[in-house]
Amino acid sequence: MAVVNIRDTRESAAVSTSLAYSPPTWTWTSFPRRYLIAVMAFFGVFNIYSLRVNLSIAIVAMTENRTTIHANGTIGYDQDFPWSSKEQGLLLSSFFYGYITTQLLGGWLAPKMGAGKLYGLGILTTAILTLLTPLIANIGLAPLVAIRILEGIFEGVTFPAMHALWSRWAPPLERSKLVTIAYSGSYFGTVVSMGVCGLLAEHLGWASIFYVSGTFALLWWVLWFVLVKESPQEDRFIDRSELDYISNCLGVTANQHTLNVPWKSILTSLPVWATVVAHFAENWGFYTLLTQLPTFLSDTSDLKLDKTGFLAAIPYLAMAIVVQCGGQLADWLRSRWRVETTKVRKIFTCGAFVAQTIFMLATAYTHAVTPAIICLTVAVGFGGFAWSGFSVNHLDIAPQFASLIMGLSNTVATVPGIISPMITGYIVQNKTEEGWHAVFMISSIIYLSGASFYGFGASGKLQKWADQSSDPATFLPPKAASPKQRHSSRKRTENKKKKG
Repeated sequence: MAVVNIRDTRESAAVSTSLAYSPPTWTWTSFPRRYLIAVMAFFGVFNIYSLRVNLSIAIVAMTENRTTIHANGTIGYDQDFPWSSKEQGLLLSSFFYGYITTQLLGGWLAPKMGAGKLYGLGILTTAILTLLTPLIANIGLAPLVAIRILEGIFEGVTFPAMHALWSRWAPPLERSKLVTIAYSGSYFGTVVSMGVCGLLAEHLGWASIFYVSGTFALLWWVLWFVLVKESPQEDRFIDRSELDYISNCLGVTANQHTLNVPWKSILTSLPVWATVVAHFAENWGFYTLLTQLPTFLSDTSDLKLDKTGFLAAIPYLAMAIVVQCGGQLADWLRSRWRVETTKVRKIFTCGAFVAQTIFMLATAYTHAVTPAIICLTVAVGFGGFAWSGFSVNHLDIAPQFASLIMGLSNTVATVPGIISPMITGYIVQNKTEEGWHAVFMISSIIYLSGASFYGFGASGKLQKWADQSSDPATFLPPKAASPKQRHSSRKRTENKKKKG
């Protein structure tokens, strides 16, 4: 293997080293700890989104008109909560008022207090607040808005924290796979929540939605607290061969506690803003459907809530599957075919956005539920490929500052969660098909704009400002071992296992 020049980008060195060091073989009895973290993170993100989306289903049951026959024989219509369309839009967007405030804070706190601890704490607190939601809702709209803002504040630290954790656990050529395994939990969480919450609301009442989702998240936190460690070096159950593999691939990195954050370089970096814009574009379409799809189906059809919930979940089931496939395909292209990281990120992100633009436009001109669901399923499904592009990009361009860049990116990408439900609520006040067509047209335009900007400015290479070592060799992975040395290392590992 050629010696890596000290002036080469760290991406090239890291990828070359990853190719030199093959991942150790594993079985179900020696499941790799990095993939255990990916699975636990998957269920963590599953909970994040189930706790977030539950109100989108519950609000339909909370505000629906129920026919009541009074004692005198007259027929009346009652609602648990007579909120207007604008008030519902405010309530659905209130979560994001809190969520947007703690993104950068989460990116800053994660390396200091421990990324795993911060991730778990965010979900634990949100679960407790979710369990209190039915009680708070009966007090009034303002307290319910307040508790949703609090939930957003605590969930806001989770994604930056997860990126900080991956900067220590994910070998470069496994980043797409590990990150997308974890983040696909958002879509599985959405699918299950929309389906199960519809059934819960129909048969056990809307309050059961919050009790079930909150309890499940509490149980997950117990497992996360016990199983997940901050780094491979701190995990006493990790196999030595896996520890060596991760350490060799990632190399020796500077202490994140003492790094000087190059804010000016981050804020003036075109690749950073390309990632931010792509994240904004994807989240606009995602949050529009996440908060409004059940309402769209209710307004444009005569379906009952349990069926509405399952239909609304179909697009996210497609996305959950595509996200997993996209992550595998992206890393396969990089490792097997040596496709440049920049090209892989652009192809997956821009291709997905163009496809989403086309099928969102098709949705705007459909006049029946079935074609609309098909078009939305394809549109949302293609979004899964984008997550193998821009969502991993933070780790490509500045792995040591990935949590901060993710915090910046998610701050801007949270804006759609605030304004999209309010704009949609205003446009569809009269519950007409024309109003919903306008909503889908807006999403199409934003997708296309995001594809254009990302295609122009994105990069998959380590940025110069991200390398802060006084000694460049500190940031280079160790020299790859020869085949003879790797064979000797494997022999020693096998002998240790036999003795143990």
